Amino acid sequence: MLRTSRSFCLLSFAIQSVICLAQQPQQPQPPQPLPTPAMTGPLQTAPPFAFDAGPFGKLDLTGVISGIGLVQSNHVPGDETAQADLSNGQVFVQKTEGWWQFYLQAGAYNIPILGTPFLSTADTISDFWGPLPVAFLKLVPTKAVSILIGKLPSLIGAESTFDFQNMNIERGLLWNQENSVDRGLQVNGSFGKLTASFSWNDGFYSNRYSWLTGSLAYAFNAANTLSFDAGGNLGQTAFRTSATPVQDNGSIYNLIYTYTKGNWIIQPYFQFTDVPTNQKIGILQGAATRGGALLVNYNFPHHLSLAGRGEYISSTGTASEHGVDLLFGPGSGGWSLTVTPTFQDHAFFVRGDFSLVQATRLTPGNGFGQSGTNRNQARGVIEAGFMF
Repeated sequence: MLRTSRSFCLLSFAIQSVICLAQQPQQPQPPQPLPTPAMTGPLQTAPPFAFDAGPFGKLDLTGVISGIGLVQSNHVPGDETAQADLSNGQVFVQKTEGWWQFYLQAGAYNIPILGTPFLSTADTISDFWGPLPVAFLKLVPTKAVSILIGKLPSLIGAESTFDFQNMNIERGLLWNQENSVDRGLQVNGSFGKLTASFSWNDGFYSNRYSWLTGSLAYAFNAANTLSFDAGGNLGQTAFRTSATPVQDNGSIYNLIYTYTKGNWIIQPYFQFTDVPTNQKIGILQGAATRGGALLVNYNFPHHLSLAGRGEYISSTGTASEHGVDLLFGPGSGGWSLTVTPTFQDHAFFVRGDFSLVQATRLTPGNGFGQSGTNRNQARGVIEAGFMF
């Protein structure tokens, strides 16, 4: 009888303990980083600062501020051996709940690109997308469908536009064939393992709405995804600026495989572009490019990571027939190697790029050095800042 009474007491105590624990208030989960802006890694955005904006509801605020320094060999006329500037001074404000949402990205930015002269941050802002490079309204009629209207990140390519989004500080040779920010309308849909997006836009920021782009991504599982994206100009555009090069009159196709598991990100992709002959707008002989790249990142302990990128690209055409220049002159080609070690501890980060570009074929005057005849350019880049 004593053993039965003791067992009953222990059982009653256990039940009461479970009930007491269930009635205790749950600890709130800490805020998680937001999916926009998209981050490939290894850098991670900070959890957002949420605030009440009255009729707009709850808004989230994040941002990045960083500086960059660069040294290079064989600089071209107008460039310098050493450069330094503000690489990012941006804030991101967004509404992520409800049937209508929005995203605003404002501030200063720099877009360092392999094989091209370094452009100051002030000139980058004025020559490209202004102090509000990305801004869109997002309508969410269902959980599986969304509609974006405004200044949008391009659907094309494996690398994103802004340096903090990517494995490497500098954008690559293949990225330089792609549009980056366009204005228009985009429809997104998610159907199980398949994600699809289609956009009607102005291509290379031409303000001529004649481009159609699309992206299909199939996730085999949590680690493996295969994507195909493509776009092209359905009309013709004689308009030219720094943000609207001759590629605005062409088409582009990318096949991208992404493996993400544990400490690894592995991303090979292939690219094909074509700019057809169109003498009405000054393209006397068209050209195409073919290229491939491999991007890899590994995260070590103690906030360290190491990323690498290798790529090769070649173009068709001849200088004697006034072919369009898509790289280092008509019919040119080249490859690059980039290694990027990164350290990030909470908000602070510091990383470096060590890169080499070699033109395998070039038109004299379109290469590196003061005479444009050197085939090689080496660069060392360091960037440090805070994700807040």
